[in-house]
Amino acid sequence: MFTLHRFHGGLHLDAHKEDSSLAPLATAPVPPRLIFPLQQRGGQNAQSVVQVGDHVRKGQVIARGDGPMNPPIHASSSGIVSAIEPRPLPHPSGLTDLAIVIDTDGEDLAPAPEERPDYGQLAPEELRRVIFEAGIVGLGGAAFSTAVKTDPGHRPIDTLILNGAECEPYITCDDSLLRNFPREVLEGARILMRVLGVERCLLGVEDDMPEAIRALRETREAGDYSNIDIVTVPALYPSGGEKQLIRILTGREVPTRGIPADAGVICQNVGTAAAVYRAVGRGEPLIERIVTVTGKGIKNPGNWLTRIGTPIADLVRYSGGYSGVAERLILGGPMMGISLPSDALPLVKAANCVLVTGRGETTGPKQALPCIRCGACAEACPINLLPQQLYWYSRADNLQRAEEYQLADCIECGCCDYVCPSHIPLVQYFRAAKSELVAKQRERTKADHARERFEARQARKEREKQERAEAAQRKKTALAKPDTSEIQDAIARAKARKRPPESAPTTDAAPDESPPAQEPAEN
Repeated sequence: MFTLHRFHGGLHLDAHKEDSSLAPLATAPVPPRLIFPLQQRGGQNAQSVVQVGDHVRKGQVIARGDGPMNPPIHASSSGIVSAIEPRPLPHPSGLTDLAIVIDTDGEDLAPAPEERPDYGQLAPEELRRVIFEAGIVGLGGAAFSTAVKTDPGHRPIDTLILNGAECEPYITCDDSLLRNFPREVLEGARILMRVLGVERCLLGVEDDMPEAIRALRETREAGDYSNIDIVTVPALYPSGGEKQLIRILTGREVPTRGIPADAGVICQNVGTAAAVYRAVGRGEPLIERIVTVTGKGIKNPGNWLTRIGTPIADLVRYSGGYSGVAERLILGGPMMGISLPSDALPLVKAANCVLVTGRGETTGPKQALPCIRCGACAEACPINLLPQQLYWYSRADNLQRAEEYQLADCIECGCCDYVCPSHIPLVQYFRAAKSELVAKQRERTKADHARERFEARQARKEREKQERAEAAQRKKTALAKPDTSEIQDAIARAKARKRPPESAPTTDAAPDESPPAQEPAEN
């Protein structure tokens, strides 16, 4: 009997899963144009390795970044690079950044497949290299580099957790993946266990996904996956949160400001595990993923196996287009997703759902009223935070106090927003405060670097000044006290050169006339 643990707070929400899960998984056609923002995740951009006019093949690397946090970006179909220019990012801000645009040729040409070694013979370091070169990031929404996440450093890891608890309403892409590709997920789990050097894997699936659970268990029984446990967890939002799922399955708490590795656990999305298998076992980079297209604003909701870089407008068109009640476009779910200003934006690796809400389907912005300190937000918070206090400190720009109340631990799940009777957009305040803290931290880091450079420069100048003084002193000492012995030697050599040569000895000198020695007298 597997023991489950309860986390604090959480909400029972209307799932709306049947809107998209009833339709079979479909493969989206190759769109006429693919768009790849060089900023796939907040932070440093990748750099294009192709030029306008280049012909690229499916799976070819078109951009690389610096460092392990920035895996390569691959073309998801063949075609001509028609532009490398600023394009709007899939973000509510509408900010633009450089993107590679490929006009597809319809051929979908790919390089000849290479012979793959048995991944059971590859060392963990080599497996991480393959995962990085395949451009794999977390497909649960964070898009964190998988190669980095599977390298916990000195932290001891004893458990791998695969996250199949798709808790946010409307989204069914993981459910569709588990129903259609259970073996790929379990093989990916086996590879990740080898990378981490662990013997235990727990795969958490919500109890409202019966077909996925059945497919996983049948595959587990048919294969050699006895060290992978399929665990059913209650459907409670946000049980699919990383920290919440770790709590449910192991009873462990991730420490404040810590990461799952600090609790001896590495957590990966089931889609990430399948992508790891396709990369290591088949040599396929991450160029496609399953995306849910749903909501009352879509004529034919469903799940699509979609190429990265596909414009949202094309995916909506494959789904029958907008219905007459379409109102709002959201990338992600209704709780943690972001509103988009346009459907011309492309799908990136982290995009798991396109939600088009109909009129009255979701609550729109409401007039915020004063906080009445009812405490409902604290009861719903799955992290055990005090959102009302964080709200006051964030609103007053008292970031130090907000930090003391563990603002950094907020996962922005939206539970506090959902239950707030005053309709206060709490998460927006928290996001703004977090952004300000990050900006101030960057400024502090920048100032620290500048101070360190200044101090190093001053130390170098002082050291050079001292060395020059010491050299001058040595020269002065040398001039004040000449070496008299060398001078005397030089004078002696000069006198010797001026002295006339001595007469040579004569050859007819008189013989030695001294008397010979007398012989000793005999006794």
